[in-house]
Amino acid sequence: MNTPPTPEAIPSKRSNSNSKFMWSHYSHVIAQGFGSGLSPIMPGTSGTLFAWCSYVVLTERWPALFTPTLWAMIIVIGFFIGIWACEKTGRDLGVPDHGSMVWDEIIAFWLVLLFVMPAGWATQCWAFILFRFFDMVKPPPIRYFDRHIKGGLGVMWDDVVAAFYTLLVLSFYFSFNK
Repeated sequence: MNTPPTPEAIPSKRSNSNSKFMWSHYSHVIAQGFGSGLSPIMPGTSGTLFAWCSYVVLTERWPALFTPTLWAMIIVIGFFIGIWACEKTGRDLGVPDHGSMVWDEIIAFWLVLLFVMPAGWATQCWAFILFRFFDMVKPPPIRYFDRHIKGGLGVMWDDVVAAFYTLLVLSFYFSFNK
């Protein structure tokens, strides 16, 4: 007997993310990193590049305003906003952790930069490379969190752990190379 496929087995046409979708709700604009997540190739890397550029530009343009204290507040508030924005956007796209959602990379890399800056170009590059490595490879327990914590919290949390790994490696490196 032929049974109809379950809704999970039917590919969702809603998973097509584009600028029209992004501008349809402000949660989508946030979750998709103000458009950086719409990159057709490596949207997570594009979101991380957006984080890097925005952090450097804002900090250098308005150093009296964008202090480490303000960045820490932005990161904490942005994390909680990200839980909501990624939850809603994932639900609207029909894919809980859609590749175009890069707010998690942005917040996590801002966290890395908060502890790395002011640093030279080489250190920033290594921070970028390490963060992307940990975010893509997902070594334990990142992979565990990615698979077991669902919704917006799951989307955001695994990148925070990748940021922690990045900072840990950089701290070991600088501890041994004083």
